[in-house]
Formats: sequence, structure tokens, C-alpha cells
Amino acid sequence: MEIAELQDCAERVFADDDQTTVLLVTAFKTGDPLVLTEEPAAYTPSAPSDLFLVKLVVGPGNPGPADAPSTSPGIGIEIWLPPKSAWNGRLHNIGGLGGNDGGAHSLPSQVGWFYAALVAGHEGAVSASTDSGHTPTNGAWGMSPDGTPATQLWIDFAHRAMHEMAVKTKALATAFYGAPPRYCYYEGSSTGGRHGYRLAQQYPEDYDGIIANLPTVDFTRWYLAHLYRELVIERDLGGVPLTEEQLDLVSNAAIRSGDVVGGEHLGYILDNEASRYDPTRDPDVLCTSDGGNNSSQHCVTKAQAEAVNKLWYGVTSDGSVPNPEVDAGVGVTLNDRLWYGLTRGTSLYVAYFTKRDPRMREILRANKDSGDSPSADFAALVLQDPTIAGPSFLNATGNGQSRWRGMSYADMAELYKRGADMESAFAGISSDNPDLSAFQARGGKLLSWHGWNDESIPVQTSMRYYDRVVEAMGGLQPVQSFYKLYLVPGGGHMSPHGTSNESANPPILTPSQLYEHLVDWVEHGIEPERIEVTSPAPTPDSITHPIYPYPRKAVYVGGDPRIAASYTSS
Repeated sequence: MEIAELQDCAERVFADDDQTTVLLVTAFKTGDPLVLTEEPAAYTPSAPSDLFLVKLVVGPGNPGPADAPSTSPGIGIEIWLPPKSAWNGRLHNIGGLGGNDGGAHSLPSQVGWFYAALVAGHEGAVSASTDSGHTPTNGAWGMSPDGTPATQLWIDFAHRAMHEMAVKTKALATAFYGAPPRYCYYEGSSTGGRHGYRLAQQYPEDYDGIIANLPTVDFTRWYLAHLYRELVIERDLGGVPLTEEQLDLVSNAAIRSGDVVGGEHLGYILDNEASRYDPTRDPDVLCTSDGGNNSSQHCVTKAQAEAVNKLWYGVTSDGSVPNPEVDAGVGVTLNDRLWYGLTRGTSLYVAYFTKRDPRMREILRANKDSGDSPSADFAALVLQDPTIAGPSFLNATGNGQSRWRGMSYADMAELYKRGADMESAFAGISSDNPDLSAFQARGGKLLSWHGWNDESIPVQTSMRYYDRVVEAMGGLQPVQSFYKLYLVPGGGHMSPHGTSNESANPPILTPSQLYEHLVDWVEHGIEPERIEVTSPAPTPDSITHPIYPYPRKAVYVGGDPRIAASYTSS
């Protein structure tokens, strides 16, 4: 009975919207595989409870040849609804994932991303996700067949898809349940984190509460910084990357030099800002041929050690790097940098997932061999030259030829300037506007966390944005009345931890922990302050620590360094 009613609601709600098409209305029973085909895909979860699914596509999209990566019917949206008797009165939408996002949401025969379904099934909230207006291809989706930016797709990806998802979800929920949601929440990480900040900046009325974690707020500079790291290998090491063992050797040495608290090695660095480790001066990692003591096959030369220093320091216009004792690159101030590097002890090849997922290792290896690189794809979009990208980047004006490999450090500096000039063509993809006054005025609350050992997005980007918001909005106190940022030592990018130390077990937020604090803040006025986090693995080395709203941080005061009671805030 309810499925027929939902079908009627969907048709009525969007009947006068000439850009919105209802692709599918269907139901899943508890335990059903969350697929729309007869053959379940690998790793397909089951419905945790009875659920309804409504799939929409919102135009105008980007018409074009059927085989062009930029051809799109529009923004695909999946809305998951619990039965009327199970609805908790909330809307809890989920952001995109991955640098370019994308998905199967606009295909009537496939489920796009499962997380929104699990949120709806476990919580009883209405939940939705979107493909941001394009399919999950490489960066070629952003270039029209004539080589120019695919303008509508950039608008959809930058901000419109998230706004349309909020509008459509609210409208359908109101019609189906007979009342609007009492509270509306958004939660996203990485690209979804950027989307969360953009919603607060541009669409402050869409949500009562927003969680925006480890965000690509400075999208353009973040993507090009990835390319810089690859260019360091090309220019300084002749294109021969360090092995995983060499990277682990240096990164783990950095951890051991700075992870002692209360006389014990924690296995990860608690105070990254104090780390000044320099592998070019560490005989234990340097090869004997370069004056070191390490005679193993995994030793590093001074040139390789200096290359690692460059990856830690960040992007410079000439490939230079200062003495770490003078400037280790950990601070928020850029100085002579164009953008940040990764913090010491962070895995430089995403060790946590690479060592556990053979498929990821093969993908990364294949990309290195072929010359494919997501960051090179973005450089091709900035320069409007597809030949800069790897061979999988296809366009009618030419295909990728990995010409990024021939770029110099001076070329990279020019690329950064060009990237800034292209922001308007990419719909202001770097969602870094510090003015959140409209979101504050409507009573919205914003929570965010970022790991100190994020393998993809340097933690300083979140710190820098927060500092700019404080400067723009009258100081720390008014900002913290609605927006708090938490920094997590050892925290990685969508991984339990981001360190190079395989045995590390740093404490992190649980998947629902920040959301529970946001609900308490929005609905009950309980403002989060000190939050205790716990190691995800229940081992004898399990650790608890407190985290505090930035710029405060946990400071050891005595006792067992593995328990939260041994810390206060500075």
C-alpha cells in the first residue's frame, strides 16, 4: 500500500518540475540485497530494515555524443525512505566521496552508493545521496568535446547537486509523511566535506546542522599539490619512485623521533607541530654509500631523503625546501609555499588500505606504469589541454599523452596561477568563502574533524579555513558558538589511521560520534567541547585521548599517556 502511495507522491511532487524525472520507485524488505539487478555485486550490503527508494534525475545535464565522458542526463539523486511507522522525523543526507565524486544514481537499473540506504535503515531518517551530475569517470567528465570546460557539470559538481538533493528530499518527505522533517542534517567527508562547507556558504537554509569532515575546501590547490608530489619524483629522482619499504623506513623513523609521551612510544605523533625530523641527517635511514649506516636494500640516498622532505614541506615555485629545523612546513602560514605538504609520519602511499586491499595496490601500480594520474587530469582541465593527462583521459580534441611528466617546477608555478584564473570557469570549485554569517544567523551548527595524518588533504587546509572564518566573523568566540573544528592525531583520510606504522592504533572518532554531538547541539542546545576518542582496535594497546575544538589541543600533564585522564587542553 505505501509503495503505491509513494509512487503517487513522487509523481505529484515533481509533476510541474520540467527538469526532474522520476526514474524509479521501489521497495526493499529487511535482508534484501541492495541491488536492482538479479545478480548482486561484490560487497553488496543487505537492507537493515524495510526501505523505499526513489531515483530521480534533475536536468538540464550536459547533452552531447553518447560516448563523450561529459555527456550527462543531469544530477542523479537517490532518496531512501523508511516506512511511515519507522520515520524518526529527521532528514540526514549524505555527501559525495572521492575527488571527482560521480556514481550510478542517474541509471534506473543500478544503486549508486549504499551509505544513504544504511543511514535510513539503521536510523529511521530519510536519507539521500547524489552523483553530483556525472558518472564515475576520470577527470575527462569536466571537459566538453570542444576542449572547453563543461560549464553545467561544473556548476552541478561545485554546488547545485547538493542543493537540489536537499530541496527534492524535503519535498518528497513532506508529501509522503504528511509533515516536513523536524530537523535536517547533512554529513560528508572529503569531496562531501567540501560540499558541506559550500552548503553553509551558499545555501544556508538547506540544513539545520552540517558535518563537513577532511574537506577539499581549496579544491584547485589541493589537486595540483598531488601533481607536485609526482613531479618531485620525475624531476629529482628521474621518475623512479621510492619503494613502499623505503617510504615506510623514512616515515616510521619520523614517528619514532616524535611519538614519545610520558616516556612511552605511542606509535604515532601526538604533537605534529613539534616534529622537525630530517632524513637527510639520519644515518639510520641513509645508505652507506651516502655516508649512512643502513646497508639494507631499503636504505635511501640523500637525494631520496631530500625528495621526502619536499613531499612533507609542500609546493614551491622552484622545487626548493628549507632546513626542517628552520621551517618543517607544519604551520598554517604558507611562507614561500604555494600549498601544503603532508605531515611527518603520514603514509606517503596510503599504507592502511594498500596493504589490505590487493585491488588498490594493482590500480595504483597500473596508474604509475601508464602515466594516468587524477591530479594530471585536473591539470589538463586547467590548461584545457587533454594531452597533459594520462592515456585514459579521452576527448574529441585529443587524448591523454602523459605530457605532465615533462613539466618543470616553473611550469607548476604557472599552473597554480592558471588554476586561480580558472576558478570562475569551474563554478568556484574551491569552496573557501569564510563568510558563514547567513548560516550562523539562521541558527545552523557546523562540526568538522580532520586527521593530522591525512594521506590526501593536508590538515593545515582546515586550520587555515577556520582561521579565515575567525578573522572574517569577529573573533573566536562568536565562531565557536556555531562552528567547531576538531583535529585528530594519527587520523587518516577515510581510514582508521593515516600513519606509516602498521601497528599503530591511534584513537579516532566512531562513525556516528560526531553526528550524535551535532544532534544534541541542534536539538537540545548541548554544545560539544571536550570529546573523548578511542582506538578502533580492541587490543591491549588501546588508547583514549581527548580532542578539543581548534585551536585548543590536548596536552599531556602526567600519568599513563594512553588514557584520556592524563591530558588537559592548552
